[in-house]
Amino acid sequence: MSDRRQWDARLPLEGIRILDFTMVWAGPSGTRLLADMGAEVIKVESARSWDMLRSLHFLGGQTERWWNKSAYFNHNNRNKFGCTIDLQTERGRELALRLVAVSDVVFENYRADVIRNLGLDYEDLRAVKPDIILVSMPSHGKSGPESHHVAYGTNVEQLSGLASVSGYPGMGPHKSAIAYGDPNAGAIAAASALAAIRHRDRTGEGQHVEVAQWEALAGNIGEFVLAYQMNGELQTGIGNRHVSRVQGVYECATPDEWVAISVGSDEEFAALCDVIGQPALARDERFADVVSRRRNHDEFDDILGVWTKTRSQYEAARELQRRDVSAAPVLRIQSLLTDEHFRARGFWEEVTQADAGTWEMEGPVWRMSGIEAHVRIPPPMFGEHNTWVFRDLLGLSDAEIAELEATGVTATTPNVELHS
Repeated sequence: MSDRRQWDARLPLEGIRILDFTMVWAGPSGTRLLADMGAEVIKVESARSWDMLRSLHFLGGQTERWWNKSAYFNHNNRNKFGCTIDLQTERGRELALRLVAVSDVVFENYRADVIRNLGLDYEDLRAVKPDIILVSMPSHGKSGPESHHVAYGTNVEQLSGLASVSGYPGMGPHKSAIAYGDPNAGAIAAASALAAIRHRDRTGEGQHVEVAQWEALAGNIGEFVLAYQMNGELQTGIGNRHVSRVQGVYECATPDEWVAISVGSDEEFAALCDVIGQPALARDERFADVVSRRRNHDEFDDILGVWTKTRSQYEAARELQRRDVSAAPVLRIQSLLTDEHFRARGFWEEVTQADAGTWEMEGPVWRMSGIEAHVRIPPPMFGEHNTWVFRDLLGLSDAEIAELEATGVTATTPNVELHS
């Protein structure tokens, strides 16, 4: 482990230890951000209550040790260590509190009452570490009439109002392709933890930080709320268009290739018309100002679409960009994997884990001068670091560690029957 410490030494959060009780996406995405920044994150699962993302592997039940091969789980838990503790046992609770005593921050995203029922509420943690920071991420918060509710990112997305302003005219609410409620709450929780660490360093006081996932996402549609408060306007789905710009996604010459284009000012529109070889359109009364362009958007889309279909998505985007027109190719997954810009910047990193094999994932997406952040540690296999956590951190003997596993307090294999 000395090599690991040396590796982390220049990262911003080196020396911060985080005990991670979170599961699925919202919590693990937040702790992963902190792990990428150098925090020592210890993910805690148990044989009967393990991260359900391990089950989302699409490999078939006969695949050997499939619980270590889920791409979804492995993506959200890189740069972390993993141990197992059954928190529903008294011995497990005792072990958890001993880990709290040598940690800086604890993360949990259980239902509002679970952490209290486990005897691991903020006051319980403070009893063993007065300046501990607890970050709780209940979906609906820990107070209010719906505090007992449970939700996933998809539920939060609908509740937040985001789905109601998405989609296409006449089609009703439209969910996104990913559950935005999860990574949004994770990022806010990570930032809140950093603020709490700063507060602790300045005052010596710990904090109980609460990030309600529903509230976290609802704050992202503030302009639509304000529009309703000010003038009674209710925004509905407008597809790829914009309320004040000529904007859309246009088909290109190559099948399944598209380019996104957006222009607002008269100068931008004139440049667009010039690039597509029809400068007179900028003076056409149908498109002479923003209001007219919005009124005749469909007609202009037909004209612009003829031009984009004669070019590849990259050709169209680059021609427009040279004239300062906002345009970009709409990249698919395979394009992201081969994109020369991403490759040149080292966006993709190769990761190897004993059970899952070798694959590429994106590295940390922040850059700091003089500091290089990478995927230092592959995602943890189930109970992979039990010995390190219990022997090296807590000082247990090998006999005590063996007894913990024999009695089911710890494990190196999940109880698959409970998740089948």
